[in-house]
Amino acid sequence: MSLKASSSVPGRRAARRGRAVGPRLRWWLVVLLVLTGLLGANSVYLAAVSLAEWLSGRLLQNWFYQIMFLAHLGLGLLLLLPFVVFGAGHVWAARYRPNRRATRLGWALMIAAVVLLGTGVALMRVEGFELKNPELRAVTYWAHVVTPLAVVWLYLLHRLAGPRIRWRWGAGWAAAMVVLVGGMAWMHTRDPRLWRVRTPEEGERYFEPSLARTATGNFIPARTLMMDEYCKECHADAYEGWFHSAHHFSSFNNPVYLFSVQETRRVLMERDGNVKASRWCAGCHDPVPFFSGAFDDPDYDVVADPTAHAGITCTACHSIVDVHSTVGNGAYTIEEPLHYPFAFSTNRVLRFLNRQLIKARPELHKRTFLKPLHRTAEFCSVCHKVSLPGELTHYKEWLRGQNSYDSFLLSGVSG
Repeated sequence: MSLKASSSVPGRRAARRGRAVGPRLRWWLVVLLVLTGLLGANSVYLAAVSLAEWLSGRLLQNWFYQIMFLAHLGLGLLLLLPFVVFGAGHVWAARYRPNRRATRLGWALMIAAVVLLGTGVALMRVEGFELKNPELRAVTYWAHVVTPLAVVWLYLLHRLAGPRIRWRWGAGWAAAMVVLVGGMAWMHTRDPRLWRVRTPEEGERYFEPSLARTATGNFIPARTLMMDEYCKECHADAYEGWFHSAHHFSSFNNPVYLFSVQETRRVLMERDGNVKASRWCAGCHDPVPFFSGAFDDPDYDVVADPTAHAGITCTACHSIVDVHSTVGNGAYTIEEPLHYPFAFSTNRVLRFLNRQLIKARPELHKRTFLKPLHRTAEFCSVCHKVSLPGELTHYKEWLRGQNSYDSFLLSGVSG
């Protein structure tokens, strides 16, 4: 026997006697199992939402879903390092083990895990790195969906072929996953828009004599309705058209309107002791101060306050969810839009993550800001048809004002 061969035999014997998962590898295994548990619970939640959407035909994604989707990406990326370290160390430590069945199953498990992580990375939509071919993307997606089942099955077979399984630890791990999934399901029912709300003291009467209403009856934060620069990041052409439009200059940033409503509010203060009747104007011209609750303040600074110069913003129009009728005078319902996580952040990294989430999961964005009613003439009627109410004029209960909508209906272009 050669010196080389004789020296390799003790090494193989030592490797066979050694533990396949030594003390150092055990820590990596713990990290791997913890991350796998978190990612597993997260995946069950995401899969449950997708299945519920498929069965109901409705979009069920919300703000928390986007957080969990981002967590899915983050946990998957965090899993890469411990997987590589533990996988390489475990393969090396078990290279001469006599249990060939466990070894073969281990290799199969390793391959399945590589496919799972690889397809996950391939599905990421990041600027400069994106799998765009729809057929290839569909194959990659389903491989990513099915592979976890193979990984779980192969892991059980691999462990059954090796040392005795500590089922008590496994049961505890599974119970923790169930608790996590239950917590996620509960969080899915929470609406962050209801966490901090301001409600008009007058209730629904706050909005009168305008016919505009908020979906909840609460105020809508001004910053939520003033997202034009945010919209510009992806819709620069639409923003440019809006910026120079009459919609942008519908409010106190229009000198003619400024003078008219200032005079109206002055007369109302002298006549009624308040400016409430001027809400009739605000429902269409001043949605930001009106729905945020600033408009009713007699000391509201119509010149210096930022909300006074917002006009009819992108978000104000695209957050309308219902048209009550075609009588005009702002006969619509608006809701606070559900923005993606980090939409209001000034941190560049978080803003980047926000854009990537919209790019990866645009369905919620589409549903929130583009509804079928936005493509109808009735949508325009809510503000392009007005009548002067008695609360404003103290003359008659009804006087016709401008009426572009009916003129459109009676014209040849309406069909």
